[in-house]
Amino acid sequence: QVQLLERGGASVQAGGSLRLSCAASTTTAGLYCMGWFRQAPGKEREAVAAIGRGGGRTWYSDAVKDRFSVSQDHSMNMMYLDMSSLEPEDTAEYFCAATRPATVAVMLRYQRAGCQGAPFDYWGQGTQVTVSS
Repeated sequence: QVQLLERGGASVQAGGSLRLSCAASTTTAGLYCMGWFRQAPGKEREAVAAIGRGGGRTWYSDAVKDRFSVSQDHSMNMMYLDMSSLEPEDTAEYFCAATRPATVAVMLRYQRAGCQGAPFDYWGQGTQVTVSS
């Protein structure tokens, strides 16, 4: 069982920046896909960004493209989400997630797509981001 712990959530003004971190209990180099999701009150959880093992390919939702950046530090078993030009619409609980090991064919399929739509099995507890106008 992989445990994930998010940190970095805060209240910020619109236009500000934040960095979220996700610490994994295992080597992130062994997780073929990791991702960030968010859920605003009264809304469904949505995927925000994802990254393949080794940072080879990434994926971003249209809502955050060009404002958010996902990265990994395998030496620290960490994943990050750098958020800039924050908007009130970015207010949500942010979760990190990771995939279980899979067959080579499955891993390659998702990694080629920047891990968009990957079957995320492990989830963190979330960290709150609040953006005020």
